[in-house]
Amino acid sequence: MPSLFDPYDLGPIHLKNRIVMAPMERSRARNRDWAPEADTARYFSQRAGAGLIVTGSIAISEWARTWAFEPGLYTPTQIEAWRYVANEVHDHGGLIFGQLRHGGRASHFSHQPNGQATVSSTDTGATKAIAMAFDEDGLPAFLVQSRPRALRTEEVPQIVGEFAQAAGNAREAGLDGVEIHAANGYLHDQFINGALNTRDDRYGGSIENRIRFTLETVDAVISAIGGERTGIRLSPFGRYNEMPAFEDEAETYLTLAAELSKRNIAYAHFSDQTRWADDVSIPENFLRAFRSAFRGPVILAGGYLKENGQTAIDAGEADLIGIGKPFLANPDLVERLRNDWPLNVWDSDTFYSEGPAGYTDYPLYVDESARRYR
Repeated sequence: MPSLFDPYDLGPIHLKNRIVMAPMERSRARNRDWAPEADTARYFSQRAGAGLIVTGSIAISEWARTWAFEPGLYTPTQIEAWRYVANEVHDHGGLIFGQLRHGGRASHFSHQPNGQATVSSTDTGATKAIAMAFDEDGLPAFLVQSRPRALRTEEVPQIVGEFAQAAGNAREAGLDGVEIHAANGYLHDQFINGALNTRDDRYGGSIENRIRFTLETVDAVISAIGGERTGIRLSPFGRYNEMPAFEDEAETYLTLAAELSKRNIAYAHFSDQTRWADDVSIPENFLRAFRSAFRGPVILAGGYLKENGQTAIDAGEADLIGIGKPFLANPDLVERLRNDWPLNVWDSDTFYSEGPAGYTDYPLYVDESARRYR
């Protein structure tokens, strides 16, 4: 059986192990340009021991913004800043994909140009879900997401084009590829969901119509940078950001998986929310059915570490294992797992804070016994 620590060829991209640093929002673009700063380059380069790093979410355009201090990838300044990040990761022997996002309704009007409404598949908003936004005094705060307006049919291709442009910008910046964030209640998920999406145009109704926006985005990104550099994140049966259950959920995602398989993309990143959300239940054998429908590499993320990650690989449920929060506190996580060294504990109070504390200041493990006998 392949080990979690064995190399893996993701198409033409050679990974030194099967551990992926999963995308996590850190809100560190604190400048007026919404561009990653030097600390971000240091943060990711410290974690270059991962086989692959996937960045936290990156806004594809000004109106795609979702979370306070989220970096973007739609201006020359942002491209240049990401180039510095990519170079630092590469100089430390790592590989990095940028996760591209449009939050849709999972945002707040304070993020939008001129305070305009957020957008979604329909005008149905969440009632309790929050976004890190800006209050009436311009200060960061956790606020209930704003009620959206429904996108007009002719606006959807514009967003598709913005994803393609952001993907091209990512490659210009030297990032090794991109991951389309179609999970966790963000814009693509809002179209896929058969209960939320009540549209009567070519993007609503049937399964074919509800997955159309996602597939158009994938096709446009493939045209821009190639399928071997294009991944996608999905969260079947996920309820984050108040995504409702719907009747043909399994069929919808298996149909989408089969269509994605035809496109020979780099990978599908399966976000399993069952390990951290009480209201999520994935049907038995669904993951196996998904793997049968999608023939490409699968990253499985959601509460995994060494033991259960290896079990998932042994069971054929995944090719790569995504690990999130443990990477925040352990820049040398791969070596800690390989050698069964103890892990640092993360400080949740610094997840979205400012400066290096809880970001770039977590210590590496020092093996005192090995050092003693050198």
